Amino acid sequence: MINNLGLYGEELKKNVYSALVRYLEEKEYLRTQPFDATLHKTATFDDIDPEKVKRFVNEAHAKRGFPIPFSAGIKTIFPHLNLSKGERLTNAALLLFAQKPQNFFITSHIKCAQFYGTEVEKPMPAYHIYEGNVFELIDQAVDFVMSRIDARVGTREFKTSVDVDYELPLYAVRETIVNAVTHRDYTSNGSVQVMLFRDRLEVWNPGSLPHGMTIETLYKHHHSEPPNSILATPVYLAGYIEQMGTGTTEIVKRCEAIGLRKPEFSQDPNFTTILWRKEKKPDEVSANKVGDKVGDKVGDKPINENRKKILEAMRKDCFVTKPQLEKIVELSKTAIDKNITYLKENGYIRRVGANKNGHWEVLGKEELAQ
Repeated sequence: MINNLGLYGEELKKNVYSALVRYLEEKEYLRTQPFDATLHKTATFDDIDPEKVKRFVNEAHAKRGFPIPFSAGIKTIFPHLNLSKGERLTNAALLLFAQKPQNFFITSHIKCAQFYGTEVEKPMPAYHIYEGNVFELIDQAVDFVMSRIDARVGTREFKTSVDVDYELPLYAVRETIVNAVTHRDYTSNGSVQVMLFRDRLEVWNPGSLPHGMTIETLYKHHHSEPPNSILATPVYLAGYIEQMGTGTTEIVKRCEAIGLRKPEFSQDPNFTTILWRKEKKPDEVSANKVGDKVGDKVGDKPINENRKKILEAMRKDCFVTKPQLEKIVELSKTAIDKNITYLKENGYIRRVGANKNGHWEVLGKEELAQ
């Protein structure tokens, strides 16, 4: 009898647990599906822009042979793409086709900035926050970059079309931005950031690599495992991406083919892609570039505003870490590393003890003069 009660008790616990999970899902207190596949609480088909859907269908038909015509109606097209269930819309549907996606997801915009030098410093020659659906965000960000890098325009001497050779391969720029927008973590309060420096293009996106995938994996052919698979399918159908796991390897291949440094990928904590620009000759770079703007001086060595902030932080807390400096100075990990290297090499600071348990020592004017 006791054994039977024990079995019944276990079965009862399983049933109660299953019922609780179903209840939480129905009330939307618990989400067991990916963000892009989750049904939005309040959105309706009235929030969808038919013209955006029409443009997509035309592109998808021309590039991937999408079989459903726009005349079939949005309520036929969306279920085919897993963008709706009955009258409910998925988050992906809103990111792709809402009249104003940012009304639903505030940080789904893209921040694009251009800097004169190699660091995040004002004044900036260009800064824009772009809004729109996924396709519009990608197009606007790509245009922002390509219109601000060097390009060589061919002639019509032997043909009617004109070739344009860009300093950075258009494919690499486009693929990098597409990946950032499509694969980002949309539950994060962060946003995609596109930053064009004198020596590189940096693209950040909140999110991390899929489980089991490493940075090293990105440099070789790998399986495709998009975190937002519902969102990625229309992006693929519209011809923006491939689903073969070749995007990052092709980025590397295209950049190296025109003599550029190997692109870099990193995860700390945002996912970052760096495309290195062509190295400028000394006479091609202005002597008054913002990246080397003079602030205070110690001895005869110039120091810019960001380096001043790093020194100040180290004076206040000699145990300050690089991740903490990233937040204090509002620079990327790469920029912090470069500034710390500069400060070390020019005698402003030194590291005392091991990297893990050591501390920073800021050198005074007297020591620097010796």
